[in-house]
Amino acid sequence: MKNFPQLLVLAFCILFISKAGQAQGFDDPLAYMNAISDPQHEMDQKYMAYMSAAGHGRRARKVEKLRQQTLQSISDTRYKIIALPLYKGDNTYRKSTIDYIQFCYSVFNEDYAKIVNMEEIAEQSVDQMQAYLLLQEKTDQKLNDAAARMNQAEKDFASKYNIKLIQEKSEFGDKIETASKLTDYTNKIFIIYFKCNWEDGQLTKAMNNKKITEAEQARNALISYANEGLQALTADSLRSFKGDPAMAQQCKQSLQFYKKTAEKDIPKMLDFYLKEENFQKIKKAMDLKGNKTQADVDAYNKAVAQLNAGVNEYNQLNDTVNKNRTQMVNDWEKNEKTFTDLHMPYYKK
Repeated sequence: MKNFPQLLVLAFCILFISKAGQAQGFDDPLAYMNAISDPQHEMDQKYMAYMSAAGHGRRARKVEKLRQQTLQSISDTRYKIIALPLYKGDNTYRKSTIDYIQFCYSVFNEDYAKIVNMEEIAEQSVDQMQAYLLLQEKTDQKLNDAAARMNQAEKDFASKYNIKLIQEKSEFGDKIETASKLTDYTNKIFIIYFKCNWEDGQLTKAMNNKKITEAEQARNALISYANEGLQALTADSLRSFKGDPAMAQQCKQSLQFYKKTAEKDIPKMLDFYLKEENFQKIKKAMDLKGNKTQADVDAYNKAVAQLNAGVNEYNQLNDTVNKNRTQMVNDWEKNEKTFTDLHMPYYKK
């Protein structure tokens, strides 16, 4: 995203004249710069409002109306710049601005539309979620690169016409910068959590269908994701955001739950499935046997008793795991929202 510093400008070889006094003739290059930068600032404010709403709601589709409003603002800004005359026959700054605004329109009209569409399927797999977050990252980078080119065009125009630019960050610029950094941070933490959450879902699905081999594969993958994530969270860049470690700590607790469940609880549950499968074999053999001895009956009754005991243990463990999982997911979602609401700048336009 573009960093929007407040520009304090001093003109050399000319008298400083206010924007209002220079609104028509544009003999003053400073007035011409203001005529171009002011509509851009209005466009940037609309974008910040969209980003703020998306950040607090996380779902891009929920703020689709704001995206459409941003598109309209970008289009209006473009027409305002097109309507401006060349500055003393020089079209470089004006053209650079028009190109930048058109590029922004393309990004919001096409790239952000893809983000909205991908959101619907992102949670279906780890690969799709990573592709979704990567698209967000690439889209932000495209805007960053375009903003850098626009900033250079501003500097070139100022240098050509002896205008000194003194850049100081404004409150608005700080909000834009914070929003960008926060999105990058939360996305990195989120994908660590999502990998485990998704794999746990695959594990649960396999166990519900009593597919032991698939469950064991998912269990091992979950342990791998948890270990990988716990290691990633030790990086300085992920320990905290502006000194706040809450999201990283919540992610760590979630991964520790997944790791413990996969390493200690799931093997006991899978062991019960094996015992249940073995009992069915014993029962089938017993049913097919014509003359049953007392030893056969005793062995069968013992198997029944062991299975019943196993059922009780399984049900208790399964109930505990499910309750703890639900609590963990609720804690994650609550803390993620609290963290984002705390750090994402609120902005309405």
